[in-house]
Amino acid sequence: MSRAGRLFQLMDALRGNRRPVTAATLAEQLGVSERTIYRDMQTLAELGAPLQGEAGLGYMLKTGFFLPPLMFGADELEALVLGARWVKRQGDAELAKAAASALAKIATASPKDLRDSMADTSLWVPIGMDDQPNETFITPARLAIRHQHKMRISYSDEAGRTSERVVWPFALAYMEGKRLLAAWCEMREALRHFRIDRIKAADTITERYPTPRHALLKVWRAENNIREDA
Repeated sequence: MSRAGRLFQLMDALRGNRRPVTAATLAEQLGVSERTIYRDMQTLAELGAPLQGEAGLGYMLKTGFFLPPLMFGADELEALVLGARWVKRQGDAELAKAAASALAKIATASPKDLRDSMADTSLWVPIGMDDQPNETFITPARLAIRHQHKMRISYSDEAGRTSERVVWPFALAYMEGKRLLAAWCEMREALRHFRIDRIKAADTITERYPTPRHALLKVWRAENNIREDA
């Protein structure tokens, strides 16, 4: 691999980490020595890359830095297309549009037009009878999660009993056959799961819930034995 290619790979590796990553970890990923990583970091800094960190502590890119995608391997393209095709059948029309738009931007942002390659990808998810109907409250739930806003919902349980609740939505699972909203329930004073198709009415309360979403997620992961990288 040329040094320029390695520098691009190094930038991609840094962009893929939210926390500082050590030179030893980067060296293992790229198959080079730690000394090479240190030299490459110095080169990137001299070229103006907004790096944070130092030897022994780890490195990361400063928030807000944007690096256009320069190249994609066959596996990466297939993963992107397969993911977008899966999203399109999950009953969330707005998210399906966003997936298609993201693929179009990726295809045309590369030096080589990737639209033909994406169209020819022969990996598919089941379509037809298994497609999920558009869920009325799935988009409001996603937006409430994004902005950490409370929701007032009318919910019908398995026995058909309806209750009015104020919840703090923090996660949404697109499971086969149903969509599951994870939220803190003020009525139960506990974490609860709500099926989107059993929500009869919902209003977003433009009030941020007091516990940060990441804290609720941490508790939820612990209670359900879910790894952070899952």
